[in-house]
Amino acid sequence: MALDADGSRFLLYAKSQGVDFSRTAMIGRQRLWIDPQVRENLRDVLARNLADFGYGNVDLGRLLAEADGYAEPFLRLLGCTDASSFDASSYERATHIHDFNLPIDPQFKGRFTAVIDAGTLEHIFNFPVAIRNCMEMLTVGGHFLGITPANNACGHGFYQFSPDLYFRVFSEENGFHIDQVLACETKRTGRNSWFVVADPLQLREMVTLVNRRETYLLVMARRTRKEAIFAEPVQQSIYTEVIWRADGRLRPEAESASQARRSLRQYVPVPLKTPIRLARRAVREAFSAYGRLFSPFNRRYFTKMDETENR
Repeated sequence: MALDADGSRFLLYAKSQGVDFSRTAMIGRQRLWIDPQVRENLRDVLARNLADFGYGNVDLGRLLAEADGYAEPFLRLLGCTDASSFDASSYERATHIHDFNLPIDPQFKGRFTAVIDAGTLEHIFNFPVAIRNCMEMLTVGGHFLGITPANNACGHGFYQFSPDLYFRVFSEENGFHIDQVLACETKRTGRNSWFVVADPLQLREMVTLVNRRETYLLVMARRTRKEAIFAEPVQQSIYTEVIWRADGRLRPEAESASQARRSLRQYVPVPLKTPIRLARRAVREAFSAYGRLFSPFNRRYFTKMDETENR
């Protein structure tokens, strides 16, 4: 539960995009933290991030001394006048003790302009309840800001999350709008690249990533109106919008493609089927390895961005 180099940068970026931090809830009391294996210290990383977003005159020594390792002074820099933190344990002196496996107390619903998850939700078994708590805690116009593991963090928490989950959770039906979902691959030195992630529903196919480095999703979602959250269960878009119909049968276009494949296969001699299958697999793996040699981020799914533009 910490704001690292990309976490602090993401909040600065969110501020530049108009996010209101005046009443902020942290899911887990967040620390200001930079991976000790990164060859830059906390002061240098924060100085660079702050300068990139127009906060070059901040007294870093004072900010870090006031923080005592925690994020509240950094949030005040972003305009926060009321910072709350929620945790199942009191060991980090959170302002409110609550297990997010359980529904949030009604007194906190609609209270906050920003709710920040910087590495907590993956540790909570009952994710649907936990994410609904975050959504219900927001006032209309408020933002959920998520910094969460997407790839190569097996064992870190209970879960790693796919972009499609957040696109479907923060849907219009639930009273939300996704402003952006970004992917960020961590490296030990320098600044990490950010990529805008395409919505699988718009592409009508799965948005996938196979890479070697730990990768985050940076999620910015806005509450547009009050709706009954999860009145309908969340379904993965590829099945509900591309393959399945409401009655559970294949959609006509999916059925046609399936029939076409079956029709072609019946004309392939049996002795050739296994060599053809192996050849197709080898070609796919060769193209995949070639792409990963340069970048694992398929340009069809991921668009590289400069977060300091349009700030």
